Amino acid sequence: MTDLKWLVLGLVCAANAVHAQDVKLNSNRARGALDDASLLRALDDTAAPQDYIAAARADYRRLLTALYAEGYYAGQISITVNGIEASNIAPLSAPSSISEVIINVTPGPRFTFGKVSIAPLPPGTELPQDLGPRRTARSGRISSAVSSGLNSWRDQGYATAKVTSQRVTARHQDEKLDVAVALDTGPLVRFGDLSVGGNENVSTARVRQIAGLPTGEVYSPAEIDAAERRLRRTGTFDSVALTREDGLSEGNVLPMKVQLDEAKPRRFGFGLEMSTIDGLTVSSFWLHRNLLGGAERLRVDVEVAGIDGETGGTDYSIRGNFTRPATFGPDTEFFLTSELSREDEPDYLIDKFAIETGFSRILSEELTVRVGVGLLTAREESDLGTREYTLLTLPLDATYDRRDSETNAKQGYYLDLSATPFVSLGTEIKGVRLFGDTRGYYSLGEEQQLTFAGRLQFGSIVGADIDEAPADYLFYSGGGGTVRGQPYKSLGIDSVQSGSAVTTGGTSFAGAQLEARYLVREKISLVGFYDVGQVGDTDLPLENGDWHAGAGIGLRYETGIGPIRLDIGTQASGDNVGKDVQVYIGIGQAF
Repeated sequence: MTDLKWLVLGLVCAANAVHAQDVKLNSNRARGALDDASLLRALDDTAAPQDYIAAARADYRRLLTALYAEGYYAGQISITVNGIEASNIAPLSAPSSISEVIINVTPGPRFTFGKVSIAPLPPGTELPQDLGPRRTARSGRISSAVSSGLNSWRDQGYATAKVTSQRVTARHQDEKLDVAVALDTGPLVRFGDLSVGGNENVSTARVRQIAGLPTGEVYSPAEIDAAERRLRRTGTFDSVALTREDGLSEGNVLPMKVQLDEAKPRRFGFGLEMSTIDGLTVSSFWLHRNLLGGAERLRVDVEVAGIDGETGGTDYSIRGNFTRPATFGPDTEFFLTSELSREDEPDYLIDKFAIETGFSRILSEELTVRVGVGLLTAREESDLGTREYTLLTLPLDATYDRRDSETNAKQGYYLDLSATPFVSLGTEIKGVRLFGDTRGYYSLGEEQQLTFAGRLQFGSIVGADIDEAPADYLFYSGGGGTVRGQPYKSLGIDSVQSGSAVTTGGTSFAGAQLEARYLVREKISLVGFYDVGQVGDTDLPLENGDWHAGAGIGLRYETGIGPIRLDIGTQASGDNVGKDVQVYIGIGQAF
């Protein structure tokens, strides 16, 4: 008896699953828009008869809206299911099976705009040309123009601007659409106090400082966006939502509220990079996002590089970085960094301690400038001898970033310029180290499958000769950061000092890296690259010196933290062209 019950139930379910084989759409115009709007046309083989009836009843409004969007205001719509108009079929009275669904749409004539009035608008604002008398009366253009008018008033401080009346009249005889929309600007509004919610460990006073919302100033949506960006930029909050409170207080003051969700205060991470010549690099960091209760960040990085490499010995470094947002203004950040390191390179060995402090200022969403003062003390061993020195530095930096992504850019460009004047305390070392890094990206196709990426670098030391400048301030070429395929720091300056041949870095550098990245699957890209570098013994790049080149292919696999990178390069200049192969593995694009 039980088996019979399940057999009957299965037959009933099978009967109810019968669906229409085809939903026919008949229209001589706007077929694409109608097809996109129809729910019936989107049903698949799993749909039941009730689904068809529900979709058909909803399609009347959806298809009419699609006609309005295309400028048709006299359309007629008929949807029949098994020959019966769908609007006459009760939602719960669907037939047991459906054999035919037909959508018949007669769009009628296409209307153009007649009399159009959206008022008042801010002084100097005119209606868009899309609303002109001979333009197609698409409904979306009306809503867009109204939204634009309201936003213009709000940008000027009228936060409560709204639509008070609207009248849209279709003149069928003339095939014209008349539009009359009345706006109410409301009063000129000023920002009120900012209330803070959701913060548990970051103080309310510091949240207000970081947000930098100008209390008492004229209302501006741009200021709201900027305040949200400042709070997100700290990295202390997982989510930030800044909204207006309901109603105005006395004096047309608009109170504001920000709702926060704090991120976990501590984070730990690590990284690995490998090169056949550079060896293995292991790094790790520890981060505290809210050290003192005011969204201060402390990050400690530890790195060991050159393990089993051919680049001298093993390098060690430990670096601490403390930042405090909203110091002397919401867009100015205070920083304090220190680093203890050993660089064991083929041409020199340096043990160094450096400390630096200063301010970083965000001038716009793209432009950031940085200025500081530092103290560096080092012991240096090279073919030129052994020396100890202490330098006072004044690092200056400006970064302009218009990339669409920091880890895997496909469009835009990036520019970073730095200048570091240095002078020794007690010895005759002084000069300026200049460096520039520019990158550009351009992609082709709707899916941006093919990306061309280019990088130009240049460097110069002015005021100090090769034997005077710190060894790690000099420039080399070769390796992952300059010319892939060439051995690490293989290009420098060869000279004779005191009768002996020595190799040092140069006082100028110019380099270029070119890549073509092709997306072959959703997360996999193939890369071809060509790099070139030149090192000189004058302070002007490209004036005098030797150059070399490298070329190769690569593979990228996209992850949530950036692409995993594999590059295989070989020498493209010199006596060993194509003979040696260098392998580079890391996370993130090469540039």
